[in-house]
Amino acid sequence: MPDNDSIFASRALYLQVAERLREQIFNRELEPGSWIDEQKLAADYGISRTPLREALKVLAVEGLVTMKMRRGAYVTEMSAQDVSQVYRLLALLESDAAAQVAETASSADLAELRQLHEQLEAQVGQRDDFFRTNERFHMRLLALAHNRWREQIVNDLRKVMKLNRHHSLFRQGRIEESLAEHRALLTALEQRAPEQAARLMRAHFDNGLTAAQTA
Repeated sequence: MPDNDSIFASRALYLQVAERLREQIFNRELEPGSWIDEQKLAADYGISRTPLREALKVLAVEGLVTMKMRRGAYVTEMSAQDVSQVYRLLALLESDAAAQVAETASSADLAELRQLHEQLEAQVGQRDDFFRTNERFHMRLLALAHNRWREQIVNDLRKVMKLNRHHSLFRQGRIEESLAEHRALLTALEQRAPEQAARLMRAHFDNGLTAAQTA
């Protein structure tokens, strides 16, 4: 029977493998819709297939991997309907968070969001940095709303959105529109206007979905 150290080492290994797979998926080294060759990956990683299979289960729960009976694991491919459904859920969850933040956030909290937005403004033209900071802005707003369940759900939905081939910000002019929407949202938050903040956040996602559909 394995001792506790070997059990924890095994758990740590499959989580490390899950993180490496996740990065390969996000970097398009494993394309959406592609079959995951477990034997090749295990050899590439220098591990047995057991921790790899455990890692695939983790990614399946996150929605990044789809397990098909007798066919193995595939990188999840987002349909147009999938994209629409995820955007609508994000709009509901993040607009509610925006209203909460408008009511309860401290001045220091709002200053932190303002600083993240200013960082975004400075990163136009630096695509990867811009995307990372944009996500940090949204996740920080969620954290300030103090609902860990909502935060967890949104975090998983945002992972799945990275599978979308047609990111909304890829459309010409969308980055400038998105920044303008952020500016309006920040003003509503700073004016302590929860209904307006919720409305602006919903519009932000509605516009993002339209952009993703036309990208």
